[in-house]
Formats: sequence, C-alpha cells, structure tokens
Amino acid sequence: MKHALLTFLLLVSLCAAQETKKPKAVTSATFSWVSPMQSADWAKKLLPATTKHATFKSASMGIEVGYYIYLPPGYDSDQVRYPVVYHLHGGRPGAENKAVRLASYVDAAIKKGTIKPTIYVFPNGGPVSWYDMPEMPQGMGESVFVNELIPHIDSNYRTWGSREGRALEGYSQGGRGTTRIMFKHPELFLSVAPGGSGYGPEKHIQENEGYESDSLRFLPLGYNAWDLAKTYIERKDRPALNILIWDGTKCFNYEHNQLYSAYLRRLGIAHEFLSIPDVPHTATGSYDVKGDEIMRHHQTTFDKHRP
Repeated sequence: MKHALLTFLLLVSLCAAQETKKPKAVTSATFSWVSPMQSADWAKKLLPATTKHATFKSASMGIEVGYYIYLPPGYDSDQVRYPVVYHLHGGRPGAENKAVRLASYVDAAIKKGTIKPTIYVFPNGGPVSWYDMPEMPQGMGESVFVNELIPHIDSNYRTWGSREGRALEGYSQGGRGTTRIMFKHPELFLSVAPGGSGYGPEKHIQENEGYESDSLRFLPLGYNAWDLAKTYIERKDRPALNILIWDGTKCFNYEHNQLYSAYLRRLGIAHEFLSIPDVPHTATGSYDVKGDEIMRHHQTTFDKHRP
C-alpha cells in the first residue's frame, strides 16, 4: 500500500511538471562577459591596427564587460566626432570576439572611400545572446547592451551621441537581437540592418507561449521579433527606422527572412530587402559579396544628418 501511494504521488508530480512545462535552467560553463581573442598576436594579424579590446564596469552586475571597438584612421590625431555602428554577433553564448573580424571589411571600405570614417563596436551578447534572462545570474544581455554599453561608448569615445549617428546591425542570433531591439528601442537608432536572422525560431517563440524549446523560455510573452514589430507599428509616437533586411539565398534562414519581410510589408513597415546570391549562413561570406552595400545603408542615413 505504501509503495502504491508513493507511485501515485510520483505520477502526480510528473503530470504537474508536464502541465506547467517548467523550463530547465539555462547554463553555459564556457561563457564569460570578458572574451577577447585567445591570442593577442593572432588578433594583431587578423584585425586592423586601430581595433582594440576594452572593458567597462557594469553597474547592474558589478563585473567587467568586454567589447571590441574599431576606431577609424586619424581618430587619435583629431577631435572629430564620428557616427557609430553596433554589430551584434551570432551564436550562443555571447563573446565579443565572435564578429570582430568584420572590422577588416570596415577598415578596407573606409580606405577605399566606400564609406566615410565610422566607429564600429562589437559587444558581448551575454549568456543567451541579446536576450534578457532575469532568472539567470548576470543574464541580462539586452539590458546591459542598451542601458550600459551604449552610454559608456558615448561617454568615452567621440561619437555623435544621437540616434541619427547611431546604427545597429547583427547576424543570425545577432539579427534576431537587432530586430527585437530596434522595435523595442527605436529612439536609440535610426539606421538598422538585421541579417541572416532566425525568424523561424522567433515565430516558434510567438506561437508557444515564449518557449523556443522544452528547456528554454523567454519572458515576458511578446518578447519576439514578430510581436514587437506589431507593437512598434501601433505606437502613435514611433520614431522612424531606416531598415535593411539582408540574407544569403542559400542560408537556411532565407525563406523565413522573406516571410518576415512580407509580414513587415503587411504591417506597413517600410524597409529594403537585400538578397545575397549563393551565400550560405555566414556573416563574413555575406560581407565578401555585399558588405559594401550593407555598410553604405548606414552611411546614407549618416550623410543626411552629418553635423
């Protein structure tokens, strides 16, 4: 009888757990808020000389947070203020070293006159890149970027310090982050360019009460690219956004990028869509073919508002 009662209680407990679908804790033993390239010598070979690694003290977490920053040639010898582009890396967990190689494309574009001198920042996205995870220790990836890193950059480097001179882009997971952040915080950025974004998983989150998988849930509900676009267009005081969506035609996310573009058109959100022929899921591969166009998208915005 005692054994039967214990079996019954266990079954009740299992059913309750399935009913509430309580997610497992999301942890990453390899994550660090400070993640420079492993070898400084390797970084010197791969990156322009004006690219440096730096940190700032996070007020909310009480720890150092790393980022890479590319400063245009002449930055140290003049007092000019520059526009700034933030590039959000792909992948999970976050690491500021993941996308910093793109600084080489920026440097080449400036030197050949394709774009004007511009600061580029490559942040760390946190343990679940670019998402706020309140239940995780030091897990507020979006908030640390928006509320702490951006003010730090404006305070410590010669940026314009305004949305007209501040752009946001990202690839893959960073494209998802770019989309959510640009619609949540349009007062911070004017030029935005999400690329290779996982709008399929974002749709799954929307349709499954915030669950991306059985072990990962994002809260609050509505914290996804699809709902945030609708919330943005319903705002009567919404600031305008200059939007470019870009993806390679052989990327596994390409179809959902097309679907998301069609969704934005139905909502009445103006944007451009850049198809990159024959490119799979790769940020550097995309930049090899159409990087100049992506960078010029921001420059067009900057040129209209240049002091």
